[in-house]
Amino acid sequence: MSEEETDAPKGFKVSDKRRFTEEGEARGEQETREEPAPRTEAEVQAGAEPAQQTPDRQEELPSVNFPTFIISLSTQALMHLGEIDNPVTGQVEKDVAVAKQTIDIIAMLSEKSKGNLDDTEEQLLKEVLYNLRMKYVEAVRTT
Repeated sequence: MSEEETDAPKGFKVSDKRRFTEEGEARGEQETREEPAPRTEAEVQAGAEPAQQTPDRQEELPSVNFPTFIISLSTQALMHLGEIDNPVTGQVEKDVAVAKQTIDIIAMLSEKSKGNLDDTEEQLLKEVLYNLRMKYVEAVRTT
């Protein structure tokens, strides 16, 4: 890939290859139009407009690996348990059912990845699951 192709997200090209218009008239040349690249879920939720996006934005985000993914899921579970504020609203929003689902997802990942993790990753999963399960039990008791 050239440097230009990796810097900015590319849109897609739509080519209308129908021979006739909607009115039934013969179409002369093919009509094409450029569509912008689709926005990601995070961009939609953040309300960011495509014009505001910069190539530098990728440098702000940490690299994604298994431990950071587990920590991300753990943070979401903690937020739903009411342990930390929702970063978007700045408010504590407790949703124990969603927290349980997130904990179950981490447990599923732990089960499915057995034998494929190094010792550090296995220890991280064990500790995260133990701590989240204890906080879940506490949250259910107080509800």
